[in-house]
Amino acid sequence: MKELLEKLSSYNIFNYLLPGIVFVVLAEEFTTFRFVQQDIILGVFMYYFIGLVISRIGSVVIEPILKWSRFIHFATYADFLSASKEDKSLEVLSEANNMYRTFCSLFVILIFVKIYERLLIIAPIIRQLAAGFLILGLLTLFLFSYRKQTQYITKRIQGIKKGD
Repeated sequence: MKELLEKLSSYNIFNYLLPGIVFVVLAEEFTTFRFVQQDIILGVFMYYFIGLVISRIGSVVIEPILKWSRFIHFATYADFLSASKEDKSLEVLSEANNMYRTFCSLFVILIFVKIYERLLIIAPIIRQLAAGFLILGLLTLFLFSYRKQTQYITKRIQGIKKGD
């Protein structure tokens, strides 16, 4: 277990594992849902996955909404790449930026979990449909995440090729 934790980067810890743990603790505190795992190894993987989902929702849903509403503005990726060569702290700042986005996502999801909990009281049939919607939602989320990551990699390659 120690070796596994040593292999996690700070990005993985602060953008996946930490948000997953915080979500589980807050959901346990504020809802009737229980996500805490008794098995520590299973727990680490479960919390990491929950954090990964929270992070991807932040990236694929929350970030575009904030861009669209003009709440945030991004520099072009080409400018980011060239500035990163001059200022190495941009990578750390970007990591922190992603963590803030992930925590925004976490709190939005907690609100939706609380709404879902209330809807179960009003319409219990929702519980029977939930697993199918969850699987479909996760598939959609990871398809869009895959597309976004592929675009990110492509832009990075193009930025490097322009620098040659």
